[in-house]
Amino acid sequence: MRCPYCQSQETQVKDSRPAEDGAAIRRRRVCPDCGGRFTTFERVQLRELTVIKKSGRRVPFSRDKLARSIEIALRKRNVDPDRVDRAVSGIVRQLESSGETEIPSDDIGQLVMEALKLLDDVAYVRFASVYRNFREAKDFHELLGELKAEEDAD
Repeated sequence: MRCPYCQSQETQVKDSRPAEDGAAIRRRRVCPDCGGRFTTFERVQLRELTVIKKSGRRVPFSRDKLARSIEIALRKRNVDPDRVDRAVSGIVRQLESSGETEIPSDDIGQLVMEALKLLDDVAYVRFASVYRNFREAKDFHELLGELKAEEDAD
């Protein structure tokens, strides 16, 4: 781990403990060269995942990209950031525990849709409009009809 102050590679871990979310490890580090102290958060990765895009192209899975997509859908919505982080961690956990190393992007999109439906209806509709490639207003009406039917069933 590189020191953020002097860029030395020789940092030392002084303390490790689980982070508050339980999905990461918080490490306090010190640089023997400059004496700088800093904290890192490290996540355990169960396996390398590859996303298969609709075009057939394969790209490495990125937790950060997943989180960014969800944050874009939730922009200007009042949703607790801890709930968002738990949703992202839950999706990643589902993907890693599926036993598959190559995951179609549609499967990831479906998991995001399910998570957003629980977090915020407006974000769910925003994401769905891109994920399902809405072309006209009736596409929104159909989705809202689905949401209404689910609410009535509950």
